[in-house]
Amino acid sequence: MEFKLKQASAILGVPAKDLQNLVQLNVIRPARRNNLYWFNSRLLLEAKVAFYLKASLGSSSELLSLFTATLSRSLGNDDPKRRRFMSLRSRPARSSQSIEIRIPVASLARELEQQLPQAQAHPDSPRGRRRAGWQNEISRAFEDAAVQMGEVSVQELRGSLREYRTGRKVRPEVTAVANSTLKTA
Repeated sequence: MEFKLKQASAILGVPAKDLQNLVQLNVIRPARRNNLYWFNSRLLLEAKVAFYLKASLGSSSELLSLFTATLSRSLGNDDPKRRRFMSLRSRPARSSQSIEIRIPVASLARELEQQLPQAQAHPDSPRGRRRAGWQNEISRAFEDAAVQMGEVSVQELRGSLREYRTGRKVRPEVTAVANSTLKTA
């Protein structure tokens, strides 16, 4: 099965723009036909791993592309659900200490398989400008939802939507812990 960018982003549960950024930065390399990017299940897994690493490590696009290329090579033609974990080791050029990252490949592949029906719910929209009157349609949809919910006003619905969007922008917490201290004489 192959999916367009918007469908792939729905399966991954990320905004289409974030997935497009990964493609433009060569972190993942989908096939391009008729000026559209096409994603298969292997590319979806690579993108899922890239988002996983980006969320947990905050890696740069260069490192993400290295990690996903290494992952792609090591998986080969095997079924990703057979491998429980995949370990990536990275050693900085000047240091002899390597860093190992364990990625739960099988569980990520199962999550993607469960999300495949999301592609049917998000058909790809045509290219170009938004159609005329789309803002009025959204306002009417809010008003209809407020009427159906009864005691909820349109302003409360808009406020909860705004709250949800700001909550998605929260960055992960990163802490540093010192293992020991040096004593000076």
